[in-house]
Amino acid sequence: MRIDLHTHSTASDGTDTPAELVRNAAAAGLDVVALTDHDTVRGHAAAIAALPEGLTLVTGAELSCRIDGVGLHMLAYLFDPDEPELARARELVRDDRVPRARTMVRRLQDLGVPVEWEQVARIAGDGSVGRPHIATALVELGVVETVSDAFTPEWLANGGRAYAEKYELDPFDAIRLVKAAGGVTVFAHPAAVKRGEVVPESSMARLAAAGLDGIEVDHMDHDEPTRAGLRGLARDLGLLTTGSSDYHGSRKTVGLGECTTDPEIYGEITRRATGAFPVPGAGGPRPA
Repeated sequence: MRIDLHTHSTASDGTDTPAELVRNAAAAGLDVVALTDHDTVRGHAAAIAALPEGLTLVTGAELSCRIDGVGLHMLAYLFDPDEPELARARELVRDDRVPRARTMVRRLQDLGVPVEWEQVARIAGDGSVGRPHIATALVELGVVETVSDAFTPEWLANGGRAYAEKYELDPFDAIRLVKAAGGVTVFAHPAAVKRGEVVPESSMARLAAAGLDGIEVDHMDHDEPTRAGLRGLARDLGLLTTGSSDYHGSRKTVGLGECTTDPEIYGEITRRATGAFPVPGAGGPRPA
């Protein structure tokens, strides 16, 4: 089985619609794909409706969190999307995305970048606006060559010149809320140092003690020594280890299935979940 547990669609900051994403996942030879848009489940229904035969969808979301002043992303899988407390928490984060993005546009303008809010809004479309949309605008303007080049201290990285903070969940609250909704939590790309400051191991130990289920080890932003270190940390803390592409369509160079999760780990995630269940595809033929 080929299992990719971290992807994004146009419901947040990816470039594939949810329907395109599941069709592309099947074409890439995946058996299981998780749709984990930022702080939203809005793409799930369309993905399920288009799910090809032979592909299983894991519903989820990537929750924006902050601990001790450091941002982190929490992957939440197979939770009840209608559980009211978790739904309210996601809404609070989403509601702050537009004011935050407008602030970053103003800061870029103060730095002499001729970016306009209308340009960013066009790029975001119906998705939850975020830094990748602003980064895409910088690419369009020729300020940087790639989206990744915008995530530096010079521009949009955590603490960068144009960076602005947003409302984010306390990760301990996020773990509690996801578990109360029957879901499973995995710390996304915990050692992605090029994105900015990362959470120290001592904080990861606290999260593990609070019920964190796993950490994402195999990720494009982790080199091999980093992955080895994270596997050792996971063993010490009793955490599951996952792998995934963090696919964003054409917004990033990584492809679907570039990193994958061990089937035994996937099985354990599904065993722990009680809020929702993986959806087997029956919406159409699997691409050749």
